[in-house]
Amino acid sequence: MAEDRGITPQSEDFAAWYNDVVLKAELADYSPVRGCMVIRPWGYGIWENMQSALDGLFKETGHENAYFPLLIPMSFIEREKEHVEGFKPELAVVTHAGGKELEEALVIRPTSETVIYSMYSKWVQSYRDLPVLLNQWANVMRWELRTRLFLRTSEFLWQEGHTAHATEEEAEEETRLILGIYRRFQEEWIGMPPLTGLKSESEKFAGAVRSYATEALMKDNKALQAGTSHMLGQNFSKQFGLTFQSEEGKEEFAWNTSWGVSTRLIGGMIMTHGDDVGAVVPPRLAPVQVVILPIFRGDDERAPPQARGQVLGVGAKGRAVPDRDRSQGPGQGPAGSGETGAGGGRAPEGVPAGGGGGRRDTCPPRGVAARAAGDRQGAPGGPLASGRVVRRRAERDHGGGGRIRLHRVEWRSGGGGAGPERDEGDDPGHPGPGVPVRVPTGAVHQRRGVEDGGRLGTGLLRQRPLGGA
Repeated sequence: MAEDRGITPQSEDFAAWYNDVVLKAELADYSPVRGCMVIRPWGYGIWENMQSALDGLFKETGHENAYFPLLIPMSFIEREKEHVEGFKPELAVVTHAGGKELEEALVIRPTSETVIYSMYSKWVQSYRDLPVLLNQWANVMRWELRTRLFLRTSEFLWQEGHTAHATEEEAEEETRLILGIYRRFQEEWIGMPPLTGLKSESEKFAGAVRSYATEALMKDNKALQAGTSHMLGQNFSKQFGLTFQSEEGKEEFAWNTSWGVSTRLIGGMIMTHGDDVGAVVPPRLAPVQVVILPIFRGDDERAPPQARGQVLGVGAKGRAVPDRDRSQGPGQGPAGSGETGAGGGRAPEGVPAGGGGGRRDTCPPRGVAARAAGDRQGAPGGPLASGRVVRRRAERDHGGGGRIRLHRVEWRSGGGGAGPERDEGDDPGHPGPGVPVRVPTGAVHQRRGVEDGGRLGTGLLRQRPLGGA
């Protein structure tokens, strides 16, 4: 099956499988600039959802967003000796601009400690100005010789947090707080449970006193560093004069932290959940939650374009996804889905759920939605591993009888084989998991994340009447 889709099986060559999935799922592509990548809409939509979730977690803990320059004076980089030695091989340097040679070379941001703490030294005067808790969403440049899409590229997107504190204890607490946020996000949103711990002296961040990291085990039995949080001590404060007047009236240097995660998390998601069919995107991160598969006997049964635009994709929070109509003939799948009506099967993009419908289901709008809360074979009541769902080719019900009333799709945490959760307002006549049900294809499909600390890996796909709570 993998070879038919142009995807190398994992068992043959894991690295080749990974590259094939990234390209076939239209997550990213190679750039004309060596070592850089182009993040395509599907991949960028996943990053936007990661960004939104993390941004909320940061703001819940008192952090604010700011933005600092892309270009940093070389003299700033050179002030912290350990820092410059660690980054010197990776620096991209601008020496000319406006047709002239610059008086001082400018470094394209590899990380922003130097420029940020130089600004903090202007803003902080007293202990009353502390703590400073800022985060930046940005791109960075680190010149790499060997690159892999999302995992290691010369330019990548990330967030970098930088804080200043009055005491070492506060800075250490901040460092560990962020490490816990990264772990929670990777467990509950990505379904990629990491190990957390202290990095060795040889592996710590250049200029840090201590570096903590989250590392997750991939399917090739190799660990992926998925996030880092650094206790910087007073190293950068001393280089940039970041001092404050304490409550006792003494001038003291501030204590700093820095921390970050990047688009590498998308690569980790692929290697954690992907299979020989393609990517598998957890529902809390998927830009599109449901894809509807049009089933036509011929061109004369095709739905009107306006109807197709309403039913072919439903994104997060019920956002409709327009139909780009790439289908080329009877039985072809929806826009960009990679599905075919004749063969069925999951698309390489890894949309969490799918369904199908033909002319009778779109005029007037109705449809057949397949719910899968089971294992790879769709066994009823089995665990839904990290948002992985089994797509079932929906068959048209030619018989009579009533139709189950309108449902929407939600995701909740739950036990491995206990089946879907139920509460007041659930339809008592609703069939069990893995059973196709009739719903209007124009229905609003919503996602709900894992709650109460439950891991995404034990979530269950559940359906509920729109009239319910």
